Amino acid sequence: MQKLAIPIEPKGMMPIAINVLACLAYLCYGAQARGHDSSVDTNTEKLSLMMQLLAHNPAFTKSYASLQERTSAPLMSKVKRGRERPTSRRHLENKEIQDKMIAHDVSAAIKELKKLCNAKFAETAELHGNLRLETKYNDQQIRTTASLPHGTGKSIRVAVLAEGPAADEAEAAGADIVGMDDLVDDISEGKLNFDVLLATPPAMPKLAKLGRMLGPKGLMPSPKAGTVTPNPGPAVKAFKAGKLEFRTDKTGNVHIPFGKMDFEDKQLEENLVSLISTIGKNRPSGCKGRLWKSAHIAGTMSPSVKLDLVQVLERAGVNM
Repeated sequence: MQKLAIPIEPKGMMPIAINVLACLAYLCYGAQARGHDSSVDTNTEKLSLMMQLLAHNPAFTKSYASLQERTSAPLMSKVKRGRERPTSRRHLENKEIQDKMIAHDVSAAIKELKKLCNAKFAETAELHGNLRLETKYNDQQIRTTASLPHGTGKSIRVAVLAEGPAADEAEAAGADIVGMDDLVDDISEGKLNFDVLLATPPAMPKLAKLGRMLGPKGLMPSPKAGTVTPNPGPAVKAFKAGKLEFRTDKTGNVHIPFGKMDFEDKQLEENLVSLISTIGKNRPSGCKGRLWKSAHIAGTMSPSVKLDLVQVLERAGVNM
């Protein structure tokens, strides 16, 4: 058999395509020129002959070897470089305890969660709810506040945009930061050293230019959320006592803290039931059918515990 000589041998992956096309043309139209028997008719025989010819071509063998070497490397080395972090002993122990298939009622879920929360600090208990909402529509969004019976266990820093008697009322109620133009300047410079921002109606035009900064962080005051009020005193006391604001994310989920793991079981249960009841009462008008897909509770550094939605919603007094 004569060797197929191809004068073009460019760098990179092109030799493979060039050699394949050249060999196909050679097999189909150059039987007499290559001095080989022209009785090679079947596709199988042609393919076998083509592979034999390619094996004698140095450009193909070199490119094929480099391709094999690159594709044989594990995918993880392309995505994540460096040494992989080992799984912690605590995480492995929690995975043995956790049973993802069992759905629990409120009492059993809190007890199960306390077994899994074994970090060296008081973890925050969080509710993660998957809702059947298309948040691209305005009538399928939830943004509201909830007053937990036993608070969140976290000290909240409240800032109030007000002046005159309203500012004095906010300071008397225990607001951490009170101001008007000076507070707007601090916010525009990126000084967001507060968790909740309240505003009086006269202050809202001054906040319009800061919407792009405050909106994504969930700090923009809104009448619907109760953070725009002419009398900031009661609002400051409510947020200090454990009132929290939440809203759905882009995928229709809610992630809401409802206490600390050093709370008593009954306190966590009452906070969770109150929170689920608030979500049910603020069901969007555009939501048709069932609102809830699934719900889980978890600690800051623990696996999640699945909730039995039928029992939980029945206890909260709301529909699916």
